[in-house]
Amino acid sequence: MYSALEVRVPFCDYRIAQYLYNVPWEFKEYRGYEKGLLREAMRDYLPEAVLWRKKSPYPKTHHPAYLAAVTEMLRRRLENPAAPVLQIVRKEALERLLQGDDDVQWYGQLMTRPQTIAYFVQLDYWMERFDVKVAL
Repeated sequence: MYSALEVRVPFCDYRIAQYLYNVPWEFKEYRGYEKGLLREAMRDYLPEAVLWRKKSPYPKTHHPAYLAAVTEMLRRRLENPAAPVLQIVRKEALERLLQGDDDVQWYGQLMTRPQTIAYFVQLDYWMERFDVKVAL
C-alpha cells in the first residue's frame, strides 16, 4: 500500500479473521493444518498447491548481518532492568536465546533464531510505546 500497490490476499479479510478467532480450537487445526477450517472453506477458490502449503514466515533471512543487528538491538533493550518485555519473559531465557546455546525452536520450525530475536525486540518496543503493563 505504501508504494500505491494494492494486493488482495484471500486470508486477510478482517471478517474471516474475526469469525475464525472465535471457533473451537479443534476446527482451527482441521486436517492437522494451521488455519485448517479456513483452508477447507477456500477449497473451491484456491489451487491445492496454495491451499495446503506450509506457512512461510516473513522476514526469513539467514544473513549473518541480520542476526548480528537484531542481537545487538535486543541486547541494548535488555540493558534496561525495567524493559517491558521482562514482565512476561525471563531475562535468562532471552540471554540464552541471544547466545544461541540451545536449539529450542520458540515458535515451532518456522521461526528461526534471528526472527525470534526480532520478535522480542518488536514486542518490547510495542510494550514501551503503548505503556503496556501486565496485571497479575
